[in-house]
Amino acid sequence: MKQYSIKDIAKLCNVSTATVSRVINNNGRFSEKTRQRVLDVIEQTGYKIDNNARSLRTNITFTIGILVPDIKNPFFADLVQKIEELLFNKNYSTIICNSDKNEQKEKAYLRMLENKKVDGIIVISGSYQHGFKFQSSLKEIPYICIDREPENFHNTVFISSNHYQGALDATNYLFQKGAKSPVVVVKKVSSSIKSRIDGFKESLKNHSLKFAKSRHELKLQSQSSFVKFLQKNPKTDSLFAVDDGIAMELLKYLKNLGYQVPQQIQVVGFDDVPAANIVTPKLTTIQQNTRKIAQTAVTSMMHAINKQNEKGSQFLIPTKLIIRETTK
Repeated sequence: MKQYSIKDIAKLCNVSTATVSRVINNNGRFSEKTRQRVLDVIEQTGYKIDNNARSLRTNITFTIGILVPDIKNPFFADLVQKIEELLFNKNYSTIICNSDKNEQKEKAYLRMLENKKVDGIIVISGSYQHGFKFQSSLKEIPYICIDREPENFHNTVFISSNHYQGALDATNYLFQKGAKSPVVVVKKVSSSIKSRIDGFKESLKNHSLKFAKSRHELKLQSQSSFVKFLQKNPKTDSLFAVDDGIAMELLKYLKNLGYQVPQQIQVVGFDDVPAANIVTPKLTTIQQNTRKIAQTAVTSMMHAINKQNEKGSQFLIPTKLIIRETTK
């Protein structure tokens, strides 16, 4: 197979080598038509872009760090895979760092990414209620926050599903299906989970119910804690779990206790992980649009790297109610 040079690409595109170089480095002025023609020829010829040489010239490493709190979580795994795929298609490598929801581990990874002079960092969620903060001492490293509010919105871009609206839709649907005494079920509370709880509370308010923590919120620890809650609140007829993992845990407990789902107690989750469509009964849940979240994050990161200022921007991605078998 012929090895093409930058001169060959320029000749095939009928442009100068300087124009090809500007397109490759996404630097300088050229029309969208020219950019697309150059990229099409590069793809057709299989021309290999020398990222090492590009890095020396531009101080760009073509590497993005992705900080994720729990890579075992199906939602995070799906989101990371989509981000990695989109970045790879733009000739960027990724360094995926799993913090295990450990703040010290997160800080260590941030230092490592800084030392490797990555071009940007995508921070996904976390189990902390405080905002994310990062400032590099080596070079200005842009960062994008997904589902984790930054400490200073003016320094970054914040991307999130509309957790509040998703929870509001889920709880409204439970009421629509006859719920009289719904309960929100949580474990740890992060900024995104707080938004889901707020959406649940708003739905109660809209249906003339005053939120009482002892009756309407369960912090799930075990089956025994669930049993105690039901004993204290025997009129409980529906459960909004703030994530699908909790929802599927509840389905197991309800089965163990002899409850019929959805006839006696309805259950709605949040995330729409793959297992939600496999578990018996299949889980009604709120779907997050991971493809759109990933696309928005990568586009914002490219803008940040190329100094196209979006700092201070916030993007709320719509969610969708997926109706299955755990609701009436």
